[in-house]
Amino acid sequence: MNSEIELIQTCEDLGRRIRTNSLKMAYRAGANGVHMGSCLCIVDIIATLYGGVMNFKPSDSLWKGRDRFVLSKGHGSLTLFSALEAVGVISEEKLLTYSQNGGDLLCTAHLYPEIGQEYSNGTLGFGLSYGVGLALASRKTNNPFHVYVLVGDGECNEGSIWEAAMSASHFKLSNLTVIVDLNMMQSDGDINDVLNIQLENMWRGFNWEVIRVQNGHNISELLEAFTQTRIEGKPRVIIAQTIKGKGISFMENNPDWHHGLVTKEIFEKAMLELSLDK
Repeated sequence: MNSEIELIQTCEDLGRRIRTNSLKMAYRAGANGVHMGSCLCIVDIIATLYGGVMNFKPSDSLWKGRDRFVLSKGHGSLTLFSALEAVGVISEEKLLTYSQNGGDLLCTAHLYPEIGQEYSNGTLGFGLSYGVGLALASRKTNNPFHVYVLVGDGECNEGSIWEAAMSASHFKLSNLTVIVDLNMMQSDGDINDVLNIQLENMWRGFNWEVIRVQNGHNISELLEAFTQTRIEGKPRVIIAQTIKGKGISFMENNPDWHHGLVTKEIFEKAMLELSLDK
């Protein structure tokens, strides 16, 4: 029991650090602006993955046996970069290059193996296809790593998601887990107004194991979903209900923060909220 409590605490502490660093980097981005709402809603999911689920070595980002993580919703790259710094994969110095001229870390998830990532995010909807390829490579090379792909709910409007879902089911990729960030918002409005699809039924229809997490910011619920005994021969999707902009009250469920500028005034106000939340 104590080890479980300690694990939850580790992930929660990691989440606080990621959220704080993400805000600092958003402020540094200046006039470039950031997708702050999209970043904050996935903090706890990524903290759980890197703090308590995935198998990796911070000192060796190219370790052959590492689990692979694909951020298909590239708008959340700032959260991922902050997580990589928090777990020791990249340095604070590297993190400070985010959105800076000549820097390596760009506002979308343009990534490379030296910072623990293989996938360079481009058009939304392509990350799952890449994840399917990685999962197949694991099987064909007898290298038993697991693949985790994080997609957005609005991103599930893309047909390429469902082509990849069909492939994963056909190849019985039980070493593949998709996490859907269900924050109910996308750039054009409420997801149900833009295109109303029944996500759970869709994934089940493609023969995936479906797990619903009612609170995608609750580390205990997330850990339980990730560690449940798998159904052999089925890929798994975890649909996690989240709050866009989670952790900063004036950004939560606020469409203005799909993309916005973090000014000095906004930064100080948000930092105060985060400090009071400790």
